[in-house]
Amino acid sequence: MIFLDAAATTPVRREVLDAMWPYLTGSFGNPSSHHTLGEAAAAALAQARAAVAGVLGCRQGEVVFTAGGTEADNLAVKGIALARQAADPRLDRVVISAVEHPAVEESARYLERFHGFTVDVVPVDGTGRVTPAALAGMLRPETALVSIMYANNEVGTVQPIAALAELAHAHGIPFHTDAVQAAGWLPLDTRELGVDAMSISGHKLGAPKGCGLLFVRSRTRLEPVIHGGGQERGRRSGTENVAGAVGLATALGLARNHQEVQRERVAALRDRFIHDVLAGVPDAVLTGHPSERLPSVASFCFPGTSGESVLLELERRGVVCSSGSACAAGSDAPSTVLTALGVSAEVAQTAVRFSFDSSVSQADLDHAAAAVRAAVAGVKNLGAGHSR
Repeated sequence: MIFLDAAATTPVRREVLDAMWPYLTGSFGNPSSHHTLGEAAAAALAQARAAVAGVLGCRQGEVVFTAGGTEADNLAVKGIALARQAADPRLDRVVISAVEHPAVEESARYLERFHGFTVDVVPVDGTGRVTPAALAGMLRPETALVSIMYANNEVGTVQPIAALAELAHAHGIPFHTDAVQAAGWLPLDTRELGVDAMSISGHKLGAPKGCGLLFVRSRTRLEPVIHGGGQERGRRSGTENVAGAVGLATALGLARNHQEVQRERVAALRDRFIHDVLAGVPDAVLTGHPSERLPSVASFCFPGTSGESVLLELERRGVVCSSGSACAAGSDAPSTVLTALGVSAEVAQTAVRFSFDSSVSQADLDHAAAAVRAAVAGVKNLGAGHSR
């Protein structure tokens, strides 16, 4: 099996498992407990926080460990918007892009339904990019927060986050970015990006599912969405997942150490794969930005087919991929990301996404490109037979 669905999840790295193992076994203490086992857990948590801060270029106190990217997005969008509204009731608008992950979009819609916010949606161009001009047209004196993802989970388009954050700050508005897909591939220095909050999920870069984090810049108002014992400096209650924090810190460190080399290598493989697919399937359409895209994502529409049928044919040929976001799996509705790019609903339902981790090889992608040609041809031939 060739696994090309890394945007949905990645296998846990052995180095990450090794780092986590002590905190899943002998050092199992609660970091809030004041005894030897608890103090050992607290020390491990502090070391993990320091390691993450080193990768993100931030202070240790600006790192909030969460249960994943979805929780981090919820905490950022709801937490910042509600805290700013509490300080100034006139702040009742949030800005998101038209291609956000559901964790951001649904958090904004929650604010709309239950707290009287207006959600302003920034359109994207045909490549999935938010331009500074488009964002500027959405900013109002009442805007409490801007949240625009770093890199898209379906088409891989990378946003000009530093420029967008600078524009928001010029209007006195904090800026959050969902960096779940970017982590492991793109720079994460929060000082260079200029963001006030950033979400990361562990299972996208070799850590287990169930661990994530939110960077929150000092002095950024944040209302917690999970209440209880006041862990994480009162911003996220609940006994911390020490092993998960250690694993996430380890995965981030490994990714940073090899990021530039792996990014260049995988991007070159991706470009050849895109070329081979487009050459083998002449009517295939590459979606997303042609160059400003993650090195790990190649997404296509195959007009005249069913995306789900192509997926089944690919898996029969030993290639595992997806039709888009794992969070929308099983839905018959066309991708809202693709329709936001101007793709028709009919064509959007033919989408297939290929996403790679750093272990992908040329042989893997050569086999996958050949499988795509055969799978698409098979689906089209079957459809032609049914039409007769």
